[in-house]
Amino acid sequence: MCLAVPGKLVAVSGEDPLQRTGKVSFGGVLKDVSLACLPEAKVGDYVIVHVGMAISLLDEEEANETFRYLQEIEALGRQQGPTP
Repeated sequence: MCLAVPGKLVAVSGEDPLQRTGKVSFGGVLKDVSLACLPEAKVGDYVIVHVGMAISLLDEEEANETFRYLQEIEALGRQQGPTP
């Protein structure tokens, strides 16, 4: 199963729309992603990333709600312990 995750765009490189890349922070972990599908993306935006490509913009409120859900899932996993 594949999962697209939100992150905050902290830097942008390149002028050519098809070659633009960005550094996206996922809870402090920085990853390089392609911005080819989001020519309008700018530093400070929240983006949804799937397999190394930013595919959608989302507002800060939506991003924070998603982060809360992910934290809840992580907490539930810790409560249940390792799977056999």
